[in-house]
Amino acid sequence: MESTDIQTDHFIDHIIKDDLEQRKNQGKVITRFPPEPNGYLHIGHAKSIVLNFGTAAKYQGTCNLRFDDTNPEKENTEFELSIKEDVEWLGYKWDSLHYSSDYFQQLHDFAVTLIKDGKAYVDSLTADAMREYRGTLTQPGKESPDRSHSIEHNLALFKQMKNGDFKDGERVLRAKIDMASSNINLRDPVIYRVKHSQHHRTGSDWCIYPMYDYTHCISDALENITHSLCTLEFEDHRPLYDWVLDQLPIPTHPQQIEFARLNLEYTIMSKRKLAQLVQEGHVSGWDDARMPTISGMRRRGYPAAAIREFCERIGVTKKDATIEMGVLENLIREDLNTNAYRAMAILDPLKVTIANYPEGKTEMVDAKNHPQNPDWGTREIPFSKILYIEKSDFMEDAPKKFFRLSQGREVRFKYGYYLTCTDIVKNDEGEIIEVICTYDPETRGGRSEDGRKIKGTIHWVSAEHAIDTDIDCYDRLFNVENPGTDGEDFLQQINPKSLITLKHCKLEPMLKDAPINQVYQFERMGYFCKDKDGNFNRTMTLRDSWAKQK
Repeated sequence: MESTDIQTDHFIDHIIKDDLEQRKNQGKVITRFPPEPNGYLHIGHAKSIVLNFGTAAKYQGTCNLRFDDTNPEKENTEFELSIKEDVEWLGYKWDSLHYSSDYFQQLHDFAVTLIKDGKAYVDSLTADAMREYRGTLTQPGKESPDRSHSIEHNLALFKQMKNGDFKDGERVLRAKIDMASSNINLRDPVIYRVKHSQHHRTGSDWCIYPMYDYTHCISDALENITHSLCTLEFEDHRPLYDWVLDQLPIPTHPQQIEFARLNLEYTIMSKRKLAQLVQEGHVSGWDDARMPTISGMRRRGYPAAAIREFCERIGVTKKDATIEMGVLENLIREDLNTNAYRAMAILDPLKVTIANYPEGKTEMVDAKNHPQNPDWGTREIPFSKILYIEKSDFMEDAPKKFFRLSQGREVRFKYGYYLTCTDIVKNDEGEIIEVICTYDPETRGGRSEDGRKIKGTIHWVSAEHAIDTDIDCYDRLFNVENPGTDGEDFLQQINPKSLITLKHCKLEPMLKDAPINQVYQFERMGYFCKDKDGNFNRTMTLRDSWAKQK
């Protein structure tokens, strides 16, 4: 990777530069990327990865990877491993690896400190009662009857919680802040709950688990994070972040800074809804090539560099906005146009027989690996008597401006010869199943010494040497710009044409050994890569057909 630095200054840069000028944090910049291992990362997480790791690199700082593994019912090792793979594939390496579960004992001890200081209490209200007591945005909350219990009583109950004496939901530990606060997050939030669940790292050591808002700020402080970058939905949680750290004997106090999350058209970013798509079989898995997950994009053939460029280009702001899908797709095309090898492939084959070509002869012709990059060299592809072309490249009764193959017309077979159609063969239903041509042997390489001009050029593959394969043509998963909004069921907005499998496509022989995820431009057809299942995936069309529809 050439560079992962963020190049353009934004409001977070201004904050950090001011801090560095004032020698705040001893002149250090330490960030972190803190995913919860309860699903695969998506393109929205990519923005946070690029921002956190890129910011650290820009200011010669460090960036940690920390798993927020405080909910054992939804987290597992599979998700953890996928997250590591995604971060590394995007081009980043964490300076240190941490888990919130590393701090379970310290988090517990800090909770005891809060109880001893009269700033936390054990509550027995049910979840429904707690919501009722919490109040509304316009009405203050009511204090729980348990709020006035003595410190000794709360310590004893919290010990019972830890020892497993209560069932799930019977008791919680709440911070004692202000039930009349205008910020609902400060109305005695829950900081510990009972969960008799196996944790994928700590096993059955614990049956109480800390809540995210409590855990996150302490984990940041214990790791000496200087700038805790998070999305805007945590802005109202910042007073709680600061309150917890202000109550505890922790020497550092990171600064939480919020930025706008990434919203993308024709996409959902809810991990819960993405999980629903997987669990109900609407997609083949988290890495389905239609999913907005990083692993899905990797499987589809999206380049990591283009995703990084997309995240940097959309910028870092304080205002939520929805980005057009075309912005991402055009960046993918830009990258692949420069970096993808060319190849010949026929997706909808039509047989072509060259009547005057010698029987049994095969010759190798040179084809460019990249039209704009001569340093990439050439490859040899076989040319023989029977070829395949795209059905759309032949028309029986062609209009004057149809510059491809038609009866009596001469066209260039790219890298091969000039061919002229002399006849066609139809089946009993009247469908054209074969085109008969003659070739000019003096036009090898698709060039003529006599200077005659040929307007039409088409691609082809040799029938004898072609690889027969299926191609999965992927498109946008949803057929509306903002699925699941305005009360609509997002499942009813799935694009029925988001996956179309083309059978018995014909590829030039060198693609037999194509590496998994290696992207090629199939000339005139789009960008494609070999999938782990052996098929090829369509990464992207050559042009944005959705923009035309729009």
